Amino acid sequence: MSDLTELIAPSFYGVHHDIKAGRHTHYWLKGGRGSTKSSFISVEIILGMMQDAAANALVLRKVAVNLKDSVYEQLLWAIEALGVEHLWQAKLSPLQLSYLPTGQRILFRGADEPKKIKSTKFRKGYCKYIWYEEADEFAGMQEIRTINQSLMRGGSSFFVFYSYNPPKSQSNWVNRECLQPKANRLVHTSDYRRVPPAWLGDAFLQEAEYLKELNEKAYRHEYLGEVVGNGGAVFDNVTVEEIHDAQIAAFDRIYNGVDWGFYPDPWAFNRMHYDSARRTLYIFGELTRHRTGNAETARLLRQYGVQDTDLITADSAEPKSVADYRSYGLFCRGAVKGPGSVDYSMKWLQALVRIVIDPVRCPDTAKEFTAYEYDKNKEGEVMRHGINSEKTTHELMPEWAFAIPDAENTVRIMQEVPCLIAVLNTNQYTPFASIENEKRIVEISDSLSIGAAIENMILTATGYGLGTLWIANTCFAYNELMDFIGTDSQLTGIVAVGFADEAPAKRPRKPLEEIVEYR
Repeated sequence: MSDLTELIAPSFYGVHHDIKAGRHTHYWLKGGRGSTKSSFISVEIILGMMQDAAANALVLRKVAVNLKDSVYEQLLWAIEALGVEHLWQAKLSPLQLSYLPTGQRILFRGADEPKKIKSTKFRKGYCKYIWYEEADEFAGMQEIRTINQSLMRGGSSFFVFYSYNPPKSQSNWVNRECLQPKANRLVHTSDYRRVPPAWLGDAFLQEAEYLKELNEKAYRHEYLGEVVGNGGAVFDNVTVEEIHDAQIAAFDRIYNGVDWGFYPDPWAFNRMHYDSARRTLYIFGELTRHRTGNAETARLLRQYGVQDTDLITADSAEPKSVADYRSYGLFCRGAVKGPGSVDYSMKWLQALVRIVIDPVRCPDTAKEFTAYEYDKNKEGEVMRHGINSEKTTHELMPEWAFAIPDAENTVRIMQEVPCLIAVLNTNQYTPFASIENEKRIVEISDSLSIGAAIENMILTATGYGLGTLWIANTCFAYNELMDFIGTDSQLTGIVAVGFADEAPAKRPRKPLEEIVEYR
């Protein structure tokens, strides 16, 4: 069998020993191109199964069709690299690898076939190893938890691997998930720079250097696996790292802040220190609660260690809450705010050299700061204002209020994509005005032509590898959007265009005989 140092890059030595010791269950391995994270996982699974006669493995991709040319081939490489190919049997239909001495198996499933995952059975032993390749393609932790719950049964120990190149935006679920510290989780970052150059080859290294010179941001994302944002990050001075007890003990001035929150936003408390000489803000304390009264949050602050003499600066928008805290004996005052104070505060934070946040002590604060991004387009914000107005007045679409939640999801998409295309019918005006029958017929004819034009636009975008969404529920914010665009022409819809972070499953289609009537 091959020497492992010839198969595992130095950056993974620590992870390898962690797995051998069984210190964690969930291993989140993120990195850029050439980091060899998939190679490492494949070696660990093959070795682990050969050392444990009860161990089996299930390897998953979001879409089943992608399994053969990725993880299946990767595991075949590991078998050959370890020099044990005579002990394994490979099958293509169904896709599986079998360890001949004991009959253990590695199975492959796509999350687009959930029934096959739930029905996964092994003739002997249990599913000790689970591997989510390109984990960011999955819908989120709910989907992954559901799969894990059906697989992690009947065994003494489990190892779940999540491998992925971090998406650009910090707001992506997989990037946010990794900020949450958990006792049974190890998060590891790697890149090609700690891989022996001979493993990668000159062509790979030259390509990396070329991109570095051409587009450093793209290089950092693709090759270093950095979360570079989507151009909309509000704070690029945030550092998420542990703040040690000794550091905290040396802080000479402590600040305490409270945001009262308003459901669904939580009540939040933070404790921090500002180093004016280094222009660095340290955030090392956090409490959050939903739907909790002032008396209870005051009690929580006492439990946390807040003393009567500790000044708490709170949101002045709720003077009654400030008064409540003072009546409980807490030294609380409302923040001084005036016109432009929010903008000033944001600019002050942005101007700091560093904002250091402890991810263990302040997981929610770390998530909020790193996920905070500018709206990439104003249309999304305009749409949101219009929807909020419609929720109150029900002026435009009173009988379609049930569809407003879907429109709110549309706002999220509008704010994530880099490009929005407003499609106008320049022959028509607002759809909420009564018009003559003849004009209505012309409007319908125009809509048919516009629909065909939009479909051609979407097909062309798809051909370039872009993702699209044809947005029709702009009706809930029609007037606001028209004012923003600055036109009297009729808004037929908006087309969102961008690079998809997921590969959605094929939508079910009704049989032809159910939708076509022959006469």
